[in-house]
Amino acid sequence: MKCNSQILFSLIILSICLSTISVTSKYSKSESNSDSYILACGASGAGTDSDSRDWQPDAKHINSSGNSITSTAENQDPSLPSTIPYMTARIFTSESTYKFSVPTKSRLWVRLHFYPSTYSSLDPNNSYFSVTANSFTLLNNFSASITAQALTLAYIIREFSLIPIDSGTLNLTFTPSSKYNDSYAFVNGIEVIPMPDIYQPAALVGFSDQAVDVGSSTLQTMFRLNVGGQFIPANKDSGLTRIWYDDTPYLFGAAGGVTSQASISIQYPTDNLPNSIAPLDVYSTARTMGPDSKVNQKYNLTWVFQVDANFTYAFRFHFCEYQETKVNQRVFDIYVNNRTAQEGGDVIGWAGSQGVPIYKDYAFYVSDRSGDDELWVALNPSVSVKPEYYDAILNGLEIFKLNDSRGNLAGPNPVPSPMMLQAEAKKGFSPSVSSFVPVIGGILGGSAGVAVAVTISIFVYRKRRTDYGSQSGSSANWLPLYGNSHTSASRSTISGKSSCNSHLSTLAQGLCHHFSLPGIKHATKNFDESQVIGVGGFGKVYKGIIDQGIKVAIKRSNPSSEQGVHEFQTEIEMLSKLRHKHLVSLIGFCEEEGEMVLVYDYMANGTLREHLYKSNNPALSWKKRLEICIGAAKGLHYLHTGARHTIIHRDVKTTNILLDEKWVAKVSDFGLSKTGPDLKQTHVSTVIKGSFGYLDPEYFRRQQLTEKSDVYSFGVVLFEVLCGRPALNPSSPKEQVSLADWALHCQRKGTLWDIIDPHIKEDIDPECYNKFAETAVKCLADHGCNRPSMGDVLWNLEFSLQMQDNPAGAKLVADSETKDTYSIHREMAGVEETGVREGNDEPYTSEFFSQIVNPKGR
Repeated sequence: MKCNSQILFSLIILSICLSTISVTSKYSKSESNSDSYILACGASGAGTDSDSRDWQPDAKHINSSGNSITSTAENQDPSLPSTIPYMTARIFTSESTYKFSVPTKSRLWVRLHFYPSTYSSLDPNNSYFSVTANSFTLLNNFSASITAQALTLAYIIREFSLIPIDSGTLNLTFTPSSKYNDSYAFVNGIEVIPMPDIYQPAALVGFSDQAVDVGSSTLQTMFRLNVGGQFIPANKDSGLTRIWYDDTPYLFGAAGGVTSQASISIQYPTDNLPNSIAPLDVYSTARTMGPDSKVNQKYNLTWVFQVDANFTYAFRFHFCEYQETKVNQRVFDIYVNNRTAQEGGDVIGWAGSQGVPIYKDYAFYVSDRSGDDELWVALNPSVSVKPEYYDAILNGLEIFKLNDSRGNLAGPNPVPSPMMLQAEAKKGFSPSVSSFVPVIGGILGGSAGVAVAVTISIFVYRKRRTDYGSQSGSSANWLPLYGNSHTSASRSTISGKSSCNSHLSTLAQGLCHHFSLPGIKHATKNFDESQVIGVGGFGKVYKGIIDQGIKVAIKRSNPSSEQGVHEFQTEIEMLSKLRHKHLVSLIGFCEEEGEMVLVYDYMANGTLREHLYKSNNPALSWKKRLEICIGAAKGLHYLHTGARHTIIHRDVKTTNILLDEKWVAKVSDFGLSKTGPDLKQTHVSTVIKGSFGYLDPEYFRRQQLTEKSDVYSFGVVLFEVLCGRPALNPSSPKEQVSLADWALHCQRKGTLWDIIDPHIKEDIDPECYNKFAETAVKCLADHGCNRPSMGDVLWNLEFSLQMQDNPAGAKLVADSETKDTYSIHREMAGVEETGVREGNDEPYTSEFFSQIVNPKGR
């Protein structure tokens, strides 16, 4: 009998374990679950987005009684992550309901996607509507136009976690507002996905003996941040298709600490932390206060978030200590709106050992008092316990809004900043999103004949509680407002009078020659128009003669240009310290009487673009194009890895690749260049600058600049070289306006060969073409982490050239590619023949690749 009881007990335990495994498996593959719905609203058929997620049409789920229409957006903003689901929409002119059969015992993700554009000639400013999910109000009097404008976002995602629905039917109802004439509702995408119950009671900040039962509430995701790390897309999440954003825009003040990445293995998942809580990438990066204990004691590591008043918010702090190993080495306090949420937090003490993830939940009620529409989260060393290091750490942070007693989650529409409205008014735009988002989208998507729409001042917006379309969807995903402009910068502020104070550092002035203004005028025949050889964002470029016959290129600032003092200073201070065969050489400058002038080596063969299309120059041979690409890649690779600090060019394009009399390619125009992140950082957060058609979409969306942004731009250059057409061609059919998009489309369809420049088709070796095209495609990956380094690009281009010249020798290179690739790339980063590294006068060569193919004595 005893034996039978033991067997029965064992079977019960086994059954429970199998059920647990089944449930875990179910949720880790939630999108393939029959209870999941991922709908592209208004679409006529199924489609796949840029993250390889499958979207189905919505028609069979809608019960609109003829009160809905489908439409396609008239403009496509380039910052859209994918055309699916954002370019199609379902429009409602009266109350309409989607019905979904859902499991009765499971929480649900409900995600709503909105792209406020013009659909069927409807004014996007007339769209005000509410959304309810059974008895819960998700959005009320929501205006996607106002929200997108105020937050400077092209598209909006609202994510909710609903409590289980006992009836088994989810009714998602869209109702146009009755407060406005001709109001309508719309939606571009809907996700309804079963999810595990990952929420638990959270300690109420300010009340040590009280907790909030988060799991019994319907929630809205307000913020989900990968602190110290990069953007994590839905397909990289740990099975729950969440999106994790960079925390940088929310940091308060200049004291943002330092970021780092784990160099040890993270023990994940653990018994106390299933993988549904957060992906491994969240626990593998962190933000800490820095190495100086004295400094750390005097400031807080602080984030600020705009929220809606009169709601309770739940906070989930994610921690993983991968630097310290013992208890009491790093101990810190956590504050929410200046109230103590946690004293003496010690990650090692909580988790038990190094490299073990852990999370902590807290809750806080935001009242309607003045200033309470912000949430401040701060970390500070626990000085009183005298830890070994005065420091704090955070790996991830999530903030959720809990429904109120009426089942409501809706808050007011955010208010567009007066500064933004003034900036738009000065540029001739009305303060409506219909003139903001579509114009920007039209420019970046290739609409003809339009210059840059708006340059917005950089500032952090403090939301005003006014009746600007009040009572709308929540203000989730608040971001600082960034200016987006084509190579935008401050205009020249130098007056026509002589300037006594130089804008250049003493070091920069000492590293290059200072020309007098009379000398510059003499060299250019008093800036005679006959000497003009080019025009750029900075101003006109003149051909000049100095020192009894030396030809130079002289770039003169146009006082009304978009580029000014900052670009002038950056160009000089960058180039005065760099020497490389494939970087244009700066000879000197002139800064007198309000003039800003730069003097360069003369490039006899002009820009690369002049030899690809829209000119009378003879077409370049395929081999010559390859050699030029290789030279430009060497220059960029040197910037990324060969200089003392990583330098990101930020404006790589065919007009910034110059050719000397021997057709040697040289990268030019460093006015927008920026020093990259150090070894402890993953990116630089900065205002978007660059040229349309070449802009890295990830940089545009996230304002996170890395050297991979240059790689994307260079990928566009490679396709320009291959196809012999511009990066943007507004006269082409809509789908062909953007070369990058069109080339990727053709590559997926297997028709890329059809759009190659006919001048070179017969000359290209098929294997060389395949390698070159493969390299260009990889450069245009949507996410920077999936793009090759410039060293890898250079290697592949060298390989392509060898395939063109010597297919048998190229195979030898392929066989050797598994050898010391790092050493090869470092060789390639070096200056060829007569070049020197920054800060090192010793010349060295870079002939490693050719030595593999054609061995010779040294």
